[in-house]
Amino acid sequence: MEEKAECTQDGTVDFHGQPAISSKTGKWKACAFLVGYEAFERMAFYGVASNLVNYLTTQLHEDTVSSVRNVNNWSGSVWVTPILGAYIADSYLGRFWTFTLSSIVYVMGMILLTVAVSLKSLKPTCTNGICNKASTSQIVFFYTALYTTAIGAGGTKPNISTFGADQFDDFNPHEKQTKASFFNWWMFTSFLGALIATLGLVYIQENLGWGLGYGIPTSGLLLSLVIFYVGTPMYRHKVRKTRSPARDLIRVPVAAFKNRKLQLPSDPSQLYEQDMQHYIGSGKRQVYHTPALRFLDKAAILEDRTGSTRVPLTVTQVEGAKLIFGMILIWLVTLVPSTIWAQINTLFVKQGTTMDRNLGPNFRIPAASLGSFVTLSMLLSVPMYDRFFVPFMRRKTGHPRGITLLQRLGIGFSIQIIAIAIAYAVEVKRMHVIRANHVLGPKDIVPLSIFWLLPQYVLIGIADVFNAIGLLEFFYDQSPEDMQSLGTTFFTSGIGFGNFLNSFLVTMVDKITGKGESKSWIGDNLNDCHLDYYYGFLLVLSSLNLLAFLWASSRYIYKRESVRVKEALCVQMEGNPTLDASLGLQV
Repeated sequence: MEEKAECTQDGTVDFHGQPAISSKTGKWKACAFLVGYEAFERMAFYGVASNLVNYLTTQLHEDTVSSVRNVNNWSGSVWVTPILGAYIADSYLGRFWTFTLSSIVYVMGMILLTVAVSLKSLKPTCTNGICNKASTSQIVFFYTALYTTAIGAGGTKPNISTFGADQFDDFNPHEKQTKASFFNWWMFTSFLGALIATLGLVYIQENLGWGLGYGIPTSGLLLSLVIFYVGTPMYRHKVRKTRSPARDLIRVPVAAFKNRKLQLPSDPSQLYEQDMQHYIGSGKRQVYHTPALRFLDKAAILEDRTGSTRVPLTVTQVEGAKLIFGMILIWLVTLVPSTIWAQINTLFVKQGTTMDRNLGPNFRIPAASLGSFVTLSMLLSVPMYDRFFVPFMRRKTGHPRGITLLQRLGIGFSIQIIAIAIAYAVEVKRMHVIRANHVLGPKDIVPLSIFWLLPQYVLIGIADVFNAIGLLEFFYDQSPEDMQSLGTTFFTSGIGFGNFLNSFLVTMVDKITGKGESKSWIGDNLNDCHLDYYYGFLLVLSSLNLLAFLWASSRYIYKRESVRVKEALCVQMEGNPTLDASLGLQV
């Protein structure tokens, strides 16, 4: 028997299902094998997403509204499918195996996309400057490839970041402090991949070929998977203590409804709960009672009926459901900010194509490359936030994170409102230049530098350091222990539904404003429409949403759970059918 101090105290195990030895597994040395995948995956995603609206309009010859809608629908699918991937991971396969299988699907999708943009037979032909529309078979092949990547992303997105967070022991003070910085630096790596895509891949796509622009990140993705599997002996895996943890989300409200006529005890300690020894023995964490959503407490009422054999749900189970339902309220107020973010790869890009993009006589900036400034501002802001802002605020507030998670989100949402206000002002300026110079043609270049768009990109990047990273950490941190992959999908699905919302808004605004003889706010000819009105609409919407966020955050109660666990011993464990690393099979 080894010394007990050598084992992790949070109950994690190695690939073979044995207690993980702290000195040999986890921490940053394990995460080093994970960050490569994240960088290449982000490079692949942004290599497609950043310039997809241009590919659809210039190569497949779709109209502006259709292309924006299709980009949003695909992006939304990429961010929503993780709900299913997280459920499979939490309930059946575990994070490692769900990621493994899904990453293969993701790579297959990227290979098919590379083929779709490379072969002439899979693209419409042009004769004397007149281009045919894409055939049904060409459209089907392209979108099949595109949505294959979305399915693959469903299993990789919610599990790779949470798997990385699992490499740090919450019950080791040093590792817990390091984990607080993990999400900042994880996203830093993600931003790095996005920067390479928006600076390099976008240029390659437009100047050297779409096939090469898609083939490079596909090759990188394959290489990163090889590196990921090399690190397998160093990984720590969470033990699934409940076979279907999400089941409580249904059982709790159902039980509360059945007990709706029963009187809640005035003292919450009279509600049913296992003793502390049960949680220490099982390795689970007890979640303490909170006054939120009191109706659900009825699921934990001890019935005083002779002969009753029904065991009520525990306070911990009830509080787990409360956490999820409470996070839903916060999730709802993230949809509008995600809609603002969706402009980066759609209308901001189309807006940029109408402006002066020349840098010298022989070089023209790809409009989608301006998205790199979102990433650059993130890359510069993350170290400043982690190394300067957090320690400064920690001294002022005494809070371990410097500011609370919800305060971080509020700051990010506020900066985003400033960004969309600037976007509105710049579009008003662009419209003024158009009228002054009479450049109303659909292909006319407005004599206004594309760098006028720079402030809105930079501010959205700074805002994301607060709200994107903050949301990822918030939903991971506040999720019940057995549902952290599923909880993380609140972050991804918020972005996804934000894209769907933007697709809906663009479609409805186009239909409503383009009725009869009226000009649509968002037409094919951006030089002869009113994109400024749409930005103004988003500004009002996001301002109202901030007020809704302040109300929702004032009602939110943070998770309170025990920190006592069974002392970890480096002993041989019996086969456990719920080990994360074992694909649900005994080892």
